Amino acid sequence: MSSFQINLNPLKEPLGFIKVLEWIASIFAFATCGGFKGKTEILVTCPPKVHENHTVAAAFGYPFRLNQASFHPHSIVNVCDVDWKSHVLIGDYSSSAQFYVTFAVFVFLYCIAALLLYVGYTNLYRDSRKLPMIDFVVTLVATFLWLVSTSAWAKALTDIKIATGHNILQELLPCKQLDVTCYFYSVTSMGSLNVSVIFGFLNMILWGGNAWFVYKETSLHSPSSTSTSHTQGGVPPPAGI
Repeated sequence: MSSFQINLNPLKEPLGFIKVLEWIASIFAFATCGGFKGKTEILVTCPPKVHENHTVAAAFGYPFRLNQASFHPHSIVNVCDVDWKSHVLIGDYSSSAQFYVTFAVFVFLYCIAALLLYVGYTNLYRDSRKLPMIDFVVTLVATFLWLVSTSAWAKALTDIKIATGHNILQELLPCKQLDVTCYFYSVTSMGSLNVSVIFGFLNMILWGGNAWFVYKETSLHSPSSTSTSHTQGGVPPPAGI
């Protein structure tokens, strides 16, 4: 095996430069999704006994198991004589969120390994037939998985916005009682989650575009050394009569 020797030239080529962009984009993908924390708030009043509005909130975040996010009053324990802690949001979107974040982390680690190979073992990578082929297959699989994981996460995000928005008033049993009136107050902005979806599709584009440059390093694109030697100076062509 070739010894480790730093060569920064691959970073100046599309093969290495795009890999750096993929590494950065994967960081934004899992950070914007995995680090999210928010809450949804409603106003509750109990006419005609009480005419004051009380705020009741439910905190949620990654991995978005909304069915475990219970409501908590800000002021008194039981607003309108309701045990709000026994009521939760609707839905469990952890599978889509965790699949997206976990895959982004694996991509992040693979980019580090690939860059280490490009920069530290340049000759080993380009002289080998297996390593570029493995890199090419991984690139194609990653492109497909970025499409699948981002699409699933985008659909889950849409459902999360619905489940934490105005529709929660239709799902909460206390809000259906005659002596309890509920008003939707606010929900935390999900701009960072929208950004995570954008970076997911951006990663898909980067990996799809990079597939061509990885393909050029494989034996499928470059002629093998055996065929090259025959072409350059093996058996001379028969002389004409």
